[in-house]
Formats: sequence, C-alpha cells, structure tokens
Amino acid sequence: MKNMHIFVTGATGFIGSAIIKELINAGHNVIGLARSDAAAKSLSAAGAEVHRGDLQDLDSLRAGASAADGVIHTGFNHDFSKFKENCEHERKVVEVLGSALVGSERQLIITSGIGLLPPSRIATEQTMPASPNPNPRVASEEAGRAVADRGVRVSIVRLPPSVHGDGDHGFVPILINIARQKGASAYIGEGLNRWPAVHRLDAAHLFRLALEKGAARAFYHGVAEEGIAFRQIAEVIARRLNVPIVSKTPEEAAQHFAWFAHFAAIDVPASSKQTQQDLGWRPTHPGLIADLDRPTYFEANFRAESPSKN
Repeated sequence: MKNMHIFVTGATGFIGSAIIKELINAGHNVIGLARSDAAAKSLSAAGAEVHRGDLQDLDSLRAGASAADGVIHTGFNHDFSKFKENCEHERKVVEVLGSALVGSERQLIITSGIGLLPPSRIATEQTMPASPNPNPRVASEEAGRAVADRGVRVSIVRLPPSVHGDGDHGFVPILINIARQKGASAYIGEGLNRWPAVHRLDAAHLFRLALEKGAARAFYHGVAEEGIAFRQIAEVIARRLNVPIVSKTPEEAAQHFAWFAHFAAIDVPASSKQTQQDLGWRPTHPGLIADLDRPTYFEANFRAESPSKN
C-alpha cells in the first residue's frame, strides 16, 4: 500500500488519537483537525501535521479534505443536551467532506454506531437502520449514502456501545460514575440485554484497514465481542466499587440512570464476521470485562459525566 496523506477529524479524541498512531506506524502521513492550541500540540507530538479548524468551520473541513488522499471522519460533538442539533450538523459535515472528494477515487471513512440497528437480534454488516429512525444519529449513514450517490468512495465503520481501553471517557465510565453517585450498580430486569464491544486499538486498526482495503458503499463492524450481558458489566462495577448490585424496573431505571437509561437498556448484539473476512481484521486486545476489571477504570481521578467533544 502506498504512503498516503490522510485527513482525520476527531484526531485528538479517544479513538482518533489511536487511529493517528496506527496510520503513522503504517507509514502514512496524517493531517489532524485541531480546534485548540492544546490539540495542535498533541498532534505535533504524535507526529501528525496540524490543520486548524473545527467541526463548525465547514470551510476548514473542505480545505483539509481537498488536500488529502483520503479522509477518516471520527469527530462528533457528544454534548447530549444538544444531541439532535449535533446530529443534524453531522449531516452537513459529511456533505462537505464528501463534496471535496467528488470525481476522485479518494476514500471517505465515516463513523456510525451499532446502536442504530434493529435491536434484539444479531446485526450483520448488511443490516440497515430502520427508516424513518427515531435515533437522530442515523444522519451519519444517511449523509454517507447521499455522498456515495454522487460517486464518492464511502465506507462506513459502525462502532459498538463500548469502545474501551485506557483513556475511555464513554459509556462505561458513565456507568461507573452513576454507580458511585447512587451507591449501587444497577441493571434493568434480568440484565440480559447485550452490548457489543471493541478495544480502541482494535478499532483503530480496523479504520486503517478500511482506508487501505475498503470497498465503496461498504459497511464494516468494529465488533470484537458480539454481545456482553449488561449485568456482567454491572457486576464488575459493583465489585470494584464495593457497592450493591441491584435490578431496576424500566420505571425505576429512568430515575436511576436519568438520561442514560436508554443506553443502559439497549440490546444490540452484532457480528463482524463479514468485516473480518473482507479486510483480514482480527481483534487481538483484551475484551471488555477483562479490560474493565482493572484499577485504571476506577481511579478516583478517572471521571466522566458524559463523553466530551473530540
């Protein structure tokens, strides 16, 4: 595979920073989007070129994509108080990135989520979100299909509810903080709803393979574990925090988990069999339960109220 110049959004985020390292180690040149001096410093230290701008600055995104041999889009504003608004803006972001690549064979990799797919049965790469879909995050995939219709070479990487590893500021730390605040680690009903999961370093490797080998209009699943019962996650949290583990009814869960109740209830098992076959991707890092059952996730200064912007 020839050396390429790759523009990455979300370049200093939890997943994006791992992608940067993965790409550079594979011999690619990386141009990372940076909205602050701190982000720029972090990118330079990682060996990436800095492109100043942010997701609100569509002109900066267009310029970054236009100058690159390919684009990996992982940036998203995870402010859940403005979730719908942020998802609609995501549609504009994908449109701008795609427009910069029209008429070329340059690849656009878009990040989506397994949680968009129909629940309670194993989703494959061929499974599509319901339409219309109540989850506004579907805007990413809708926008990806729209730019693909214009001839852009688009691949969509769907990530599971838990992308875990050192530096995690996503769903698992949120659960830990809720358990700390409430004095109990909870699950809903029997706690048999399933979360697929992947280690961030395995996810980063998948993004590189999708860039180098990905097909147009392809869907790839960044899933190392098809579905972990939510109760298993709650049990590790209870043991590590030395708090009771309790079952909640859906009504009680709404009070216990507050805005996170929807995510605590999702049952979205998923397969990555086709992804592994097509790209030769083989997850090698620890699974969620083994990774979670370490002091790192429970250190006093390791806190997250909600995922941050990246």
